[in-house]
Amino acid sequence: MSLLGHAVMEEAHTPTGSVHDHRVNQTFQPGKHSQRLKRGGTNAYLRKINKPAVKTIQSPDGDLIDCVLTHLQPAFDHPELKGQKPSDPPERPRGNESAEAAANTFQLWTDSGESCPEGTIPIRRTTEKDISRASSIQRFGRKIRRNVRRDSTGTGHEHAVLFVNGQQYFGAKASINVWSPSVTDMYEFSLSQVWVISGSFGNDLNTIEAGWQVSPQLYGDNYPRFFTYWTTDAYQATGCYNLLCSGFVQTNNKIAIGAAISPRSSYNGRQFDIGVMVWKDPKHGHWWLEFGSGLLVGYWPAFLFSHLRSHADMVQFGGEIVNTRSRGFHTSTQMGSGHFAEEGFGKASYFRNLQVVDWDNNLLPLSNLHLLADHPNCYDIKQGRNNVWGTYFYYGGPGRNVRCP
Repeated sequence: MSLLGHAVMEEAHTPTGSVHDHRVNQTFQPGKHSQRLKRGGTNAYLRKINKPAVKTIQSPDGDLIDCVLTHLQPAFDHPELKGQKPSDPPERPRGNESAEAAANTFQLWTDSGESCPEGTIPIRRTTEKDISRASSIQRFGRKIRRNVRRDSTGTGHEHAVLFVNGQQYFGAKASINVWSPSVTDMYEFSLSQVWVISGSFGNDLNTIEAGWQVSPQLYGDNYPRFFTYWTTDAYQATGCYNLLCSGFVQTNNKIAIGAAISPRSSYNGRQFDIGVMVWKDPKHGHWWLEFGSGLLVGYWPAFLFSHLRSHADMVQFGGEIVNTRSRGFHTSTQMGSGHFAEEGFGKASYFRNLQVVDWDNNLLPLSNLHLLADHPNCYDIKQGRNNVWGTYFYYGGPGRNVRCP
């Protein structure tokens, strides 16, 4: 069973470039002519992805947040969505305690007191700098799929996760502790997320993913950011992060996907977590995303998917990092808080109140659960259960140490 999980996770979340890619690009494009060509391509791409703004808000971290009319967002460039209106709000799963939208958005850009007007959605503006950090415009905002299963000595992805399989799943919910793990290489990331997965682990893997990530390559800094991802072909040609392609339809004017989360937890100090729920609307079949306590963010239209059009056959919760071994030894990129699971509350990062959604739109506790830490000396996981936190786990670690060379 856990091998099955292992296969998924080896495919999941591959970085959007590598040091090697970057150099190849520079080598094959000498001279000013190619720079002009590249800049032309970049500008055309920026015009396509950055939609006209009704209002622009400057975030304290340097981001620009554009308030874009809802029907002009990237999703509506998709031929199947052109000219359509966003779907009606879904029926929330039963057994869901979320209070309706009294929720704080926990986003840094809202600290200024500015907000996007009704009828618009906030979109983090993509800059030329953002694109220049990717290996190519084609790969920007996407993951690269690796055909090779890496062993522990390779440049690969490392996980500490809890997963369930063996049933049909129609959603997942968890509260995720938010930290600012150190990411020590431009081409690495550290994330904590929920995966909703269907299909075989070959070319037809479908995933929906949401949580927080630190990704210097994608965002140019080390802030933890709320993010989404989707793919229908194992990260090959479909899907993207956030709103960086046509796919996810945003319906909320308070949340910017890809924006920095604030506040964050501190070691031995105040702890902070975000609620994430993904579930399939029984009426229209779309997969909806809820953030915090009750903020509906938007949905992934059912037609984007093949297997996920009907249901998921695996749900996974936990942390993942990329280890490029760029210095010849294991990375010091941290997962979670950068501390091992056994340190517990206030020190190790956690997921709590894990639930799945069944065919009849009920939130249920997990059964048939498996734990997997593929490099336990670098990052590990410890699960527990109690009346307040339901099913929970601590996870993470520092990466390189005496036992993780």
